[in-house]
Amino acid sequence: MTNKITENAVENVAIELLTAQGYVYLSPEEQESERQNLSDVVLRGRLKTAIDKLNPNVSEDAREQALREVLNLPSQNLIENNEAFHRMLTDGVGVEYQKNGDTVGDKVWLIDFENPLNNDLLACNQFTVIENGKTKRPDVVLLVNGLPLVVMELKNPADENATVQKAFTQLQNYKKAISSLFYYNGVLVASDGLDAKMGSLTAGWSRFMAWKTVDGAKEDKSTVPQIETLINGMLRPDVLLDLVKQFTVFEKTKKEDSETGLTSVETVKKIAAYHQYHAVKKAVVSTKEASREDGSRKAGVVWHTQGSGKSLSMVFYAGKIVLELDNPTIVVITDRNDLDDQLFDTFAGSKQLLRQEPIQANNRVHLKKLLKTAGGGIIFTTIQKFSPEEISENFDLLSERKNIVVIADEAHRSQYGFGAKTLIKNGEAFTKYGFAKYLRDALPNASFVGFTGTPIEKEDASTPAVFGNYIDVYDIEQAVEDGATVRIYYESRLAKVHLKAEEKEKLDAEVEQITENEESTAKEKAKAKWTQLEAIVGHKERLKAVAEDVVKHFEIRQEAFEGKGMIVAMSRRIAVELYEEIVKIRPDWHDTDKKKGAIKVIMTSSSSDPESWQLHNTTKQERKELGERLKDPSDPLQLVIVRDMWLTGFDAPCLHTMYVDKPMRGHNLMQAIARVNRVYKDKPGGLIVDYIGIASDLKQALATYTESGGQGAPALDQSEAIAAMMEKYEIVVQMFNGFDYKRYFSADTKEKMTIILEAQEHILSLEDGKNRFTKQVGLLSKTFALSVPSLPAMNIKDELGFFQAVKARLTKFEPTGSGKSDTEIETAIRQIVDRAVVVDGVIDIFDAAGIKKPDISILSDDFLEEIRDMKRKNLALELLKKILDDEIKTRTKKNFIQSKKLSDMLDAAIKKYQNNLLTAAQVIEELINIAKEIKASDERGEDLGLTEDEIAFYDALAINGSAKEVLGDDTLRELARILVQKVKANTAIDWTIKESVQAKLRVIVKRILRQYGYPPDKQKLATENILKQAELFADEWSS
Repeated sequence: MTNKITENAVENVAIELLTAQGYVYLSPEEQESERQNLSDVVLRGRLKTAIDKLNPNVSEDAREQALREVLNLPSQNLIENNEAFHRMLTDGVGVEYQKNGDTVGDKVWLIDFENPLNNDLLACNQFTVIENGKTKRPDVVLLVNGLPLVVMELKNPADENATVQKAFTQLQNYKKAISSLFYYNGVLVASDGLDAKMGSLTAGWSRFMAWKTVDGAKEDKSTVPQIETLINGMLRPDVLLDLVKQFTVFEKTKKEDSETGLTSVETVKKIAAYHQYHAVKKAVVSTKEASREDGSRKAGVVWHTQGSGKSLSMVFYAGKIVLELDNPTIVVITDRNDLDDQLFDTFAGSKQLLRQEPIQANNRVHLKKLLKTAGGGIIFTTIQKFSPEEISENFDLLSERKNIVVIADEAHRSQYGFGAKTLIKNGEAFTKYGFAKYLRDALPNASFVGFTGTPIEKEDASTPAVFGNYIDVYDIEQAVEDGATVRIYYESRLAKVHLKAEEKEKLDAEVEQITENEESTAKEKAKAKWTQLEAIVGHKERLKAVAEDVVKHFEIRQEAFEGKGMIVAMSRRIAVELYEEIVKIRPDWHDTDKKKGAIKVIMTSSSSDPESWQLHNTTKQERKELGERLKDPSDPLQLVIVRDMWLTGFDAPCLHTMYVDKPMRGHNLMQAIARVNRVYKDKPGGLIVDYIGIASDLKQALATYTESGGQGAPALDQSEAIAAMMEKYEIVVQMFNGFDYKRYFSADTKEKMTIILEAQEHILSLEDGKNRFTKQVGLLSKTFALSVPSLPAMNIKDELGFFQAVKARLTKFEPTGSGKSDTEIETAIRQIVDRAVVVDGVIDIFDAAGIKKPDISILSDDFLEEIRDMKRKNLALELLKKILDDEIKTRTKKNFIQSKKLSDMLDAAIKKYQNNLLTAAQVIEELINIAKEIKASDERGEDLGLTEDEIAFYDALAINGSAKEVLGDDTLRELARILVQKVKANTAIDWTIKESVQAKLRVIVKRILRQYGYPPDKQKLATENILKQAELFADEWSS
């Protein structure tokens, strides 16, 4: 008996947990018996039974029509098909049929969402799918009514190379190889048996998240395997079906190619994370209570830190509450026009989930008209539209209905209060109240719910008075830990742009002169103070210094990792003048065309503004397009200068640096700096660069945050990142103890390559050297990206470039799939490139090895002997692996069964080497044997008296050992010849895409197999293998 954990054991544990949740286990043999062939991913019989059961009042023809639609999705594109299926699943399949002489429209439902356990729930393991000649077996597939809604890839927790990220990579490879399985996908799960993450069909690695709670009330302990929490919490049938129906959206963004001018639409599928799902569920419960006859009308406040998906949570909430209440009207309120537009766009993009079109109120009259309805509707407005006529103290009553829900974005702002102040206009005194009063005047019986990204300040009594208490809190600490946001770091660069003391005094004196001899009110004094500060901050010499520093700083940041930057200026004047100073330094960044150029100012201007401002005036549509440009990592727009716009609600994940040159405090400051905390690829953090002195305001914001019960600091000092970087640097340097790598920096290119190879040998000679080194260099690269352009970072830049080059050599041995290797997955961290190596061109691996590329056969005995004798075993191994990979690939078309066998042998040998079971010298021997096997397999046809086509069919039949035993070699050879004749004779042009021809071929192959007594239980697989090989010959046969 073995105590080792295996992948199989992990699979069994998952199956046990799933059966405890109500799924029925179906073994691989049972699944396959229900599928006509292994390219069918839907269990047709079960889906038909469910459709008949759930739609008894719909005609049989219509039910059959719906079944056909589900099985024959309209597109060749994976995400288009997935979206089309999702619509069928959640809205029902639209059908038409004749009834009493009339055409009747109806819906056919595929799943019972109301009663989850009324569905046919299956958990299947080793779900074999054959598509385009490729056979894949995802570990676990969950089917609901025969539809494969969940695909799980599980790795072995005891194998240090089998990580969650490897499971994720496997899923990406499956998406390419067997895409039809994923047409029907609701959720993907990647796990190493302990840790587990879930994500949508289009989610990158950085968007795969753990599911940390079963009930939403408390997180599971860290000693509970995440896979257990995920199965019990997210894959429970009621939660899974709720997620699919109410917590999934397809967001579309337009991208314009700056070269061609062509516009493409990119679709991203998003599923709620655990914190969004449970917050919405709680908010729905509290809203139902608040809106009861005797309810308080205060549903509460959801505090989810900025960047953790608050806007989408509001969409999910709106979608749920529409179903839970009696045809409610939802009023979404923001306090700024640009926020109203941004949030409206998010809702408008989710109309399939909301099942209605949201409407934006243009003005007060339009708002009043929209609210005077009997029910329904999602209305967007700014809070300012609830202010009464000129000197009125009350706002008109718009509706006394109780089924109105007001959703307020950023519910802690001062204008949501009730506070009153007396104003005098034209000699008349009148009272002006906070907007909360006018909202209550207009909608006295509405229920209010607030969503905020920053905490309610202690002294703010008005927010709880309007909305009630917190419903759910998801703070910075949780968001960073879950990977929902990244940390923000702070760097002060005040010293770089100080004004000369005499200039500052002169400015102070000028401003003093302007304001003396006047009785100033507090407001005027504040305005004068702002004007004074604006004059100092916008001083020409200072702006010149800021521009120079920003350009230098940003360009060094861009070398470290890809992304964008934002400059926050104090006024429009400063924004324009700063732009002018920057483009003086970098003229090629400037372009008058809004669709071109690397830097833009985001502002509006009127005809009365100076002429130099007019270039930067933007319309609403232009700002939207510029926003899309900034969000697109491949677009040349790198830097934007803003004053107020885009500081709240604007979401550009690739934004990594914000240059602050404007005084800000409180939640405005917290909102602004959160622009750089979005997750993007492997971005390690965002950086706030301070030119104005916001450090004390940040401290104050942190105090407020902590007082409100929030965990985690809004921003950490960059010195923390530098300290971490130096620690990692020391670890990596110590690994080169006894190896002089510093000579690399004075070497010529050829010598540099040799030193990199020697360094590789040195690292591989250390215990677990490869894994330790690649991990530490990865961490050093991340902390370096956070620390540039500080002096300590610039001092180690060249050494890091060398370490990265060595790491790149080591990771060339990663097993290759059809997708990216883990080392390539979504990186925003740029390699520090050694210009010398790049300029001299890529050095051919044969040159580096000092071997002449053979002209005749690359697998000749002489050549293999030359490789065996090479001194650098690691280089010999890499060279040989590359050669064999290429040789096997060229043979795949001729004989995919044999190529698969050889490919598996190669992978197994490399795996043994990776797991330290073989030395480099031993694995070279294994690879040389594989090379000989390739040569021998090329000659097998002659020995057996078979042509190239016939030997491929022979291998497809002989892969099943029992067939060879039962029939013997001679019969198999004859069977292979007959099959080649018959299949070739019955293939027409384009037969590979004609289902009718394929069906006919299957019948012919099965009939011949039966005639020759081929084992019945293996006939299905043999048929698929024969047709797959025939497809690879298709071009040759039809020419």
